[in-house]
Amino acid sequence: MDFDKNVPFMGPMLTDGGLETELIFHHNIDLPHFAAFVTLNNIQHTNVVLNYYRRYLELARQYGTGFILESPTWRANYDWAYKLGYSTKELEAINIKSIAVLNTLKDAYKNKVNEILISGCVGPRFDGYSIIEVMSAKEAKQYHIQQIEAFKKAGVDHVTGITVNYLAEGMGIVKAAKEKGLPVVISWTTEMDGRLPSGESLQEVIDTIDKETDYYPSYYMVNCAHPSHFVDQLKPKSNWRERIMGIRANASCKSHEELDNSNVLESGDKIELSNWYATLKEILPNLNVFGGCCGTDSSHIEAICSKLFKEIRHEKSF
Repeated sequence: MDFDKNVPFMGPMLTDGGLETELIFHHNIDLPHFAAFVTLNNIQHTNVVLNYYRRYLELARQYGTGFILESPTWRANYDWAYKLGYSTKELEAINIKSIAVLNTLKDAYKNKVNEILISGCVGPRFDGYSIIEVMSAKEAKQYHIQQIEAFKKAGVDHVTGITVNYLAEGMGIVKAAKEKGLPVVISWTTEMDGRLPSGESLQEVIDTIDKETDYYPSYYMVNCAHPSHFVDQLKPKSNWRERIMGIRANASCKSHEELDNSNVLESGDKIELSNWYATLKEILPNLNVFGGCCGTDSSHIEAICSKLFKEIRHEKSF
């Protein structure tokens, strides 16, 4: 199968950074259970979120890239929503609302940014950093399919499983998206040794899903890890590396455990991070999606843009 035909864009795409860490540390917004979707129930907080995305869209405009609007729904699945007091109907409604909010931004920037895609963010059922409980691929499919169905009703361009930390859950998300007829992206997280928290390698999980689903995912990403953690896993030349098209790295090179136990924002070194992205661009032949994760904000993505892209000269509108 020619998997390049599945890719939903042509040129380089930006996406956002660490939404949750920015809301908590820069705006002092309480996010119970790290759930950013709760901001959509407060008009002032919603405006903060809209301004957050606008800063990144302005970078896409400034550097002539496309943009992927990732919904703030990483925690908007049954287990986390139950802890927050949401009913099944309320959960579906908030997932749909999150896409409607992003559509207002897409409409506002459709003539300013080359290409804008809306992605429905699917987060892990359990903790993204550690393996405490696991599901089979069949269980993961049944668990995530309701959120994916809500995204289909809302009209997303694709869904993205973010901070996936073991094979079976990634497989389940892919199969759920396939059943609903939606394109899907899987973004893995790694530990400091470049392997998933499950101990599985990036090559293992990518090759297994591609073989079992006939290359159904549009592409794969790595997120919520510093490039220094996984770069060595990418150096041996092989076909599976061509499937990694996006990076959303953490700002800090600290471990997941250290980040979990930190009471301050770990924002790292922006220039160093941009240099790492340049290195990854050389290693990964199809790397074309650039964003951030925990500890990053628009200034980190601007440093990456400055390193990788030529700025287009025109007046800013934001």
